[in-house]
Amino acid sequence: MATDDLMSKALTALDEVDGPMSVEVIHRLVDVSAAADPMTIREVADLLDMSPHTLRYYERIGLVEVGRDASGHRSYDAEAVRRLVFLTRMRLSGMAIRDLQHYVRLADEGDDTVPERLDLLLEHRDTIRRQLKELTLSLAATEYKIATYGGHTGPSSAGKA
Repeated sequence: MATDDLMSKALTALDEVDGPMSVEVIHRLVDVSAAADPMTIREVADLLDMSPHTLRYYERIGLVEVGRDASGHRSYDAEAVRRLVFLTRMRLSGMAIRDLQHYVRLADEGDDTVPERLDLLLEHRDTIRRQLKELTLSLAATEYKIATYGGHTGPSSAGKA
């Protein structure tokens, strides 16, 4: 399942939510059964629509720990895949690598760091909310221009040329 598939699944799950986002929705986004057996770097790269180079980079800078099989090849377990899904969501939302490294270090230190992790995520949430407002304004300006040129605006016009 590539990142586009994960995003489609996420958006569908959001449409099914009546009320605020819940942890259960997030858990449904990662089909852990897909990673029940160890996965190769190629399988994980395909699943997350990432390059093997990026996966090796994330490992090298300490964002994810990856085991090795008997031949010495990388072997991604379900925990590593879940972490990578989280990392890709955070990167997509603009979280800096250094902030992710700090978050991962804190997570690896255990429950005593929960307050600091919470602060980091609350700050990032505020950033995302600001970005959403900015994007909403940009969408409104774009739709205004489309209407100015006689085009149709709204969700049903997406994908039509």
